[in-house]
Amino acid sequence: MEDLNAFLEPGMLVKHPDQPDWGTGQVQSNINGKITVNFREEGKVVINGYRISLSPVYK
Repeated sequence: MEDLNAFLEPGMLVKHPDQPDWGTGQVQSNINGKITVNFREEGKVVINGYRISLSPVYK
């Protein structure tokens, strides 16, 4: 199985493709396909990088 988010690093901004109401999130960690993201409207969420492809946000 491929980690769709292997390039994500702490500090990067992302959006969840299925949860637009969560707003922009900041990557806290990315370890073995488990990405912890702190979303503006949802708070801290752990995402399975093998199942969900987060979208990077560029300022």
